[in-house]
Amino acid sequence: MSKVNVLEKPQAAERLHSVSKYFLVLGAIAVFVLSIDLLSYSFQGLREDLTASVLSVTLNPFIGLFIGLLLTAVIQSSSISTSIIVALVGSGTISLSAAVPIVMGANVGTTLTSTVVSLSFITSKRAFRKAISAGVVHDIYNIMLVMLLFPLEYHYQLLSRASLWLVGSLGVLSIKTAPSTAYQAIFPEGTLGGVVSETIGNSWMMLLVAFAMLFLSIKYISAIISKTLIGESKDRMKQYIFRSPYKSFAWGGTVTAAVQSSSITTSLIIPLVATNKVSLEKSFPFIIGANIGTTITALVASFFATEVAISIAIVHLLFNLLGVLIFLPFSKVRQVPITIAAYFGRLTLRNRFYGFLYIVFMFFIIPFLLIYFNQQPS
Repeated sequence: MSKVNVLEKPQAAERLHSVSKYFLVLGAIAVFVLSIDLLSYSFQGLREDLTASVLSVTLNPFIGLFIGLLLTAVIQSSSISTSIIVALVGSGTISLSAAVPIVMGANVGTTLTSTVVSLSFITSKRAFRKAISAGVVHDIYNIMLVMLLFPLEYHYQLLSRASLWLVGSLGVLSIKTAPSTAYQAIFPEGTLGGVVSETIGNSWMMLLVAFAMLFLSIKYISAIISKTLIGESKDRMKQYIFRSPYKSFAWGGTVTAAVQSSSITTSLIIPLVATNKVSLEKSFPFIIGANIGTTITALVASFFATEVAISIAIVHLLFNLLGVLIFLPFSKVRQVPITIAAYFGRLTLRNRFYGFLYIVFMFFIIPFLLIYFNQQPS
């Protein structure tokens, strides 16, 4: 009996720890939802001061594209930047058409993390060549998507019109537009965000609080789930995930949706490719799937905003779905970004400093210069 009790105590403690961890994750999700609502309220409060300055730069779609890239490169999370974009659109600070290029830029900016991770292999020339190839293939894939879809959005509003049509035809309603009677009875404003915003009062203070809550909630959810889901199954990832392109794609989307960060999941690929455990060709469909998985955060955020906010979240999803349709089914098309990435990897064999130059120029200097030269004369 004593032996059984000794065994049962650690198991009971482990179960209690697991249950408490799930409650903490649910709490973090609630904080995330509240932060989106607070962002919307704060943007509404600052509309007169903020709208003119934001619109002055985002009216130029090229500037919007590079702002999205820079914002996400600095934050290193497309989940956070797209959630901010959803709140801006939901509050009416920027229009749907102005937000689309920013979302496209965010898709490119989020690839910085995996490229930076590849620099950790700089001490080994051969490993660094493979690592930098695995890092930049994500960049190249997203840049190619922007080059294909940005002109179609710029000239024909392909993504914004398609998302509005989907929202209209499917009769999508945001949760905020139809709160339950019980919820309204508890919070007369219809949302907890309304109560908190009245308590804080100052829009700038509310904006800072909302940003802090958004950042911390996403980082906490990401850390807990990645430790639970990925930390215990790295060997299984290596054995089962990369057996076929479609299985690799499905795993990339599922794991990233759970972790809420393509930066984390794509960064996990770098060591596997660098150490020759997974080929660059097999890892690429996983990266395509990760692009789909990362759209979940914006979709969740949008359901607590307006229909137009749902539209920008759907734009993010459509942008990445079109990438899947273009690249995943055709091995020769998939080979294009892989070949470019492999060539860049070979360049680093000559001089590993190319990796640093690429990051500095691609994610910071070039966007700054393009924003400067695309500004409208005052």
